[in-house]
Amino acid sequence: MIRHATRPQARLGRRAALSALALPLLLPRAVPAQAARWPERPVRIIVPFTPGGTTDILARAMAAELQEALGQPFVVENRPGAGGTLGTEQAARAAPDGYTLMMGHIGTLAVNPGLYRNLSFDTVASFQPIVLVAVVPSVLAVNPRRVAARSLPELLALARRRPGELTYGSGGNGSAAHIGMVALCLAAGVEMTHVPYRGTGPMITDLLAGTIDLTMTGGPPILPPVRAGQLLALGVSSLSRLASDPQIPTIAEQGLPGFEAVQWYGLVAPAGTPRPIVDRLNGESARILLSERLRPRLEAEGAEPAPGTPEAFGELIRRERDRWGALIRQAHLRAE
Repeated sequence: MIRHATRPQARLGRRAALSALALPLLLPRAVPAQAARWPERPVRIIVPFTPGGTTDILARAMAAELQEALGQPFVVENRPGAGGTLGTEQAARAAPDGYTLMMGHIGTLAVNPGLYRNLSFDTVASFQPIVLVAVVPSVLAVNPRRVAARSLPELLALARRRPGELTYGSGGNGSAAHIGMVALCLAAGVEMTHVPYRGTGPMITDLLAGTIDLTMTGGPPILPPVRAGQLLALGVSSLSRLASDPQIPTIAEQGLPGFEAVQWYGLVAPAGTPRPIVDRLNGESARILLSERLRPRLEAEGAEPAPGTPEAFGELIRRERDRWGALIRQAHLRAE
């Protein structure tokens, strides 16, 4: 149970088997023509969280660039709820025609399968990976008006003196901020109380207002208030310091060697989306992410562009699902 404050291969018949074998002979003629015309109408990108978080920020940046490259609107639709499972379910059930994509991330694709019972989709079988967009280290930040600690060791000492009293916010159960903080608390042997929100934007609003004490979330939404002096950054969750903000030490170098809990984000489509469409999206996305227009902007916000093949992204999802599933079992977490 999650502790949180009140807040927010069946055998085929002969005919079926022959039909299945015949499909590859028919598809090569039909699919390339469809892909050559795609896109002929607007494409939606589902973001399973509220506006303002890293998932939303990256989706909107990619949508603008893909729209310009492919000549059709790419429209971001925010579908928040249940730690991202509602929007993810909508994306999984959409027609596999290239007109519905989702900006997935570590929480929705790797964490939620271990956290939520009876999901109506499988994050590997229900989706076609397209491209890994970015790796985003999380930034551990406190409201300095509520928390006297000025370093990670001081924060952990405070948590040991006051077990369960410090509150940390996240964009929802199973979000990257949530699971990253669970990993930190387990590694340090401390207890803090989780306050889940319906998105990163509302959570940061409350953190700035002093309603909660701290968070550990992606750089794009948290670094602006840190740079403005409104929040104090105590550490980053990657093994290396951020190129954009090298003054922030890593968590690993502050007494927790080897600690790493980075976020990652990538575009997926419903399983069965034609491969030519997937390949076109992958190629355009890679070009965009490595362009001199977008890459420096992402890096300035603490995001590292990381395009690769659809297969490499799919392997990352499977590997991370196993890793975080083991941590969820260790921590006895369950979303209700």
